[in-house]
Amino acid sequence: MKGRPSTFDHARVVEKAQSVFWQKGFAATSLDDLLKATEMGSGSFYNTFKGGKKELFSKAIQQRRQAFMDFKVLLKNSASPITEIRNFFLSLATASEQEHLKGCIVSNTVVEMTFLDEELEEEAVTILKEVEMMFAAAIKKGQESGEIKNQDTPELLARYLITVWNGLNITRRMYPSKQALQKLIEMQLSVIS
Repeated sequence: MKGRPSTFDHARVVEKAQSVFWQKGFAATSLDDLLKATEMGSGSFYNTFKGGKKELFSKAIQQRRQAFMDFKVLLKNSASPITEIRNFFLSLATASEQEHLKGCIVSNTVVEMTFLDEELEEEAVTILKEVEMMFAAAIKKGQESGEIKNQDTPELLARYLITVWNGLNITRRMYPSKQALQKLIEMQLSVIS
């Protein structure tokens, strides 16, 4: 006898939960918040996510990791990866005020999970380090083509970009002005000119 077919889209459930986690963080998100957002009963929730809230949170940040991996493919196939990186950062400026207030769920996780949950912290740190390596590869390509004049090591410049990313995700909460953010981002990115 076959089991009962799944009546929900797993990815969509994770996406709905991710939205709650992104706004409230891990610790402040209750089981009731998750059940309401995902429209699941507690039995279905624990049958689906045997590791409970922590498993669902991990899946939520891994879903964001996939977005970064999609960007990595775009960078690899681009004739001008540096233009893609600039556009990636400048897209922060054009986000809505609500998006500014949320920041980056992966960066938020590193901050929130320090001293709270070493596994989830390490998972988020790993994602940011993967993005850093992705930036380093694009910078190396840009230096080799002459698109980037700065001859600091690609690894140093990539770490700088991660620092900018993390900082911008705090600063945009303080100053959610699109024009101010665009100027700030352009100034920060001048290092990879």
